[in-house]
Amino acid sequence: MRRGLAKSANPLSSVCDGRSMRGRLRWVTMIAAFASVMAGEMPRSAQAEDSDVNIRRASQRTSFNNDEIKDGFFKTAFRAELQFDRPVERIRKFDEPVRVFVVDGGVPDRSAVIAAVVADIRTRVDHLDLAITADRSKANLVVMLVRTRDFVETIRSRYGTAETKQIQHKLQPQCLSGIAKDRNFRIRRAEVILPVDAGEFQFYDCAYEELLQALGLVNDDGSVPWTMFNDDVQMGFFDIYDQYLVNMLYDPRVRPGMTKSEVDKLLPDILPRVRAWVANANTANGEESHNGSRVSQP
Repeated sequence: MRRGLAKSANPLSSVCDGRSMRGRLRWVTMIAAFASVMAGEMPRSAQAEDSDVNIRRASQRTSFNNDEIKDGFFKTAFRAELQFDRPVERIRKFDEPVRVFVVDGGVPDRSAVIAAVVADIRTRVDHLDLAITADRSKANLVVMLVRTRDFVETIRSRYGTAETKQIQHKLQPQCLSGIAKDRNFRIRRAEVILPVDAGEFQFYDCAYEELLQALGLVNDDGSVPWTMFNDDVQMGFFDIYDQYLVNMLYDPRVRPGMTKSEVDKLLPDILPRVRAWVANANTANGEESHNGSRVSQP
């Protein structure tokens, strides 16, 4: 993400009702973002890549040892950048198909970009049923595309005046995502708010990071230099390191509500499978080699 999450005071609809959420859910984390303009892209199949993204993709580090991957996972999956309920370090993730509905309220129309980003994420994450839906009543992840001038008011309409002030003061967001979990730490609803007219680079970088954080990697950490979940790192695409993190989160053996120690015991079995999946997924996308370095075992 780029910065924090909150609970909703005045939801846009019952689908994303963060306060009552059918009487079961509470908004628990709000991730917001980017204090700087960032380079970004649509997936390769959707458009010719921006030159800045080409440079980043070609120069990204692709080989990580197990400790480096585990360190990033523990720092992004168990903490929350801004949390309004009781802080707790447990896994939060969807345990059902994720259906994304796009609310297009800005110019230019970037709904096709979101569809392409969603498709790209889906091809690179195993065990994640992620797709766009045209039926809002079936959506559990809503992406709101807004004009920059409407961004703060949209946050206020979702989370209320007091919490919007806290979000602005602490995070100074340029884009935002939020999750609602149940008492078993299963994400039941999520939403992403993205300005569409703040620049191409920023939009694509925000879109990738906020969508991925809405899946459960809800913390930013400046000590991990290879992840987009670091306010000082701008990718604009789904990089190799973060593919490891999201694939670890969505391994079926990692369950909502698990503690660090419970997950740590599973990682010796999970990491080899994740490594193999990421290598194969990137080979299938024609990206098996970067700067002469293959995605490989440590």
